[in-house]
Amino acid sequence: MSKKIEQVQAVNRGDTEPDITKRSDRVEKYLKSYLKDFVFDELSDAFLDKAGAKEFMAGVPIPLRRSCIEQFQDGEGLKTTEIAENMIWIIGINPTFRYAEHYITFLVSLYHADVLEGLLLEGRDAAEKGEFDKACIYFRACLRMKPDYLDGMYSYARVCRDMYLEGGDEDYIGNLKAEAIDYFELVTEKEPEFAEAYYYLGYAYANLGLYIKADITWKQFLDKTMDLKQKSEIKERMQQLEGPVKIEAGCNDILSGRYEDGIIKLQHYRDSSFKTWWPLFYYLGVAYSRVGDLKEAEQCFKTVLTLQPSHVDTMEELAAIYEITDDQENKEKYLQKIELIRSQITQH
Repeated sequence: MSKKIEQVQAVNRGDTEPDITKRSDRVEKYLKSYLKDFVFDELSDAFLDKAGAKEFMAGVPIPLRRSCIEQFQDGEGLKTTEIAENMIWIIGINPTFRYAEHYITFLVSLYHADVLEGLLLEGRDAAEKGEFDKACIYFRACLRMKPDYLDGMYSYARVCRDMYLEGGDEDYIGNLKAEAIDYFELVTEKEPEFAEAYYYLGYAYANLGLYIKADITWKQFLDKTMDLKQKSEIKERMQQLEGPVKIEAGCNDILSGRYEDGIIKLQHYRDSSFKTWWPLFYYLGVAYSRVGDLKEAEQCFKTVLTLQPSHVDTMEELAAIYEITDDQENKEKYLQKIELIRSQITQH
């Protein structure tokens, strides 16, 4: 439970566009380092004639791994499949690469109708081995070739999830998490009966503190899945969410100005197993202050600061209470704390 609750009603998918070339690309920057493994050169006319690719590949630079340059320059050449794999890496890393369409035409001419299935299988094999970056690149290449490819969308969402669960800095985790959620949601829109997408979406929402959305999503999963083991697991998770769902509903009431309703829903959780959830006390404090019960509001806000000592919004609420009650000493005390915390943030 965190301050993310404040944004519950405004949370929407970051990007509803399924075409990976038209989306704001959150993931490319984490894959770009692999580009240093490649240099570019042109295929000979003889090779293009043999491959039947001269019409669409003449003058188009192809990616070569640095480790293969000597082999290429010595005239030994490379296997067509090696060249194809390099192209897959390039368009998977950067779907808007200048020659992506040429590479796709080459790949289709080589693998025909099996190209998407082949990319998908390679990506899934890599994911099973824990090679998540490689898997991600292959799934992105799938989506570059066919943006609404359902299996590609789902597999890409899964590997983005795998990547952020491995850990990383806040920027990395946040971007991969957002990308995974976007694509799980896109899968449910393209194929509403795709149960597994709801399974993972529920976990993603719960992880973000969006307990109501998690509960709704898991109910949809239970309606659609035939997997008894997963059904049992999710039913247990939903039981664990009963309290958080009710608390979030109370917080939403307060955010919407229904202060009395919010107080009724939240007040009996003050001495429950959720008594260490500082947002519970913060929103109760806001509700009590708005209905004029300043003593209860003050108590709630002080509880917040025992749990979250540097919470500036709470200090501002307390300063406002002390302004109303003409307690200048305490008002100045919290205003000074606020200034100190903000100056420290600015310095960092």
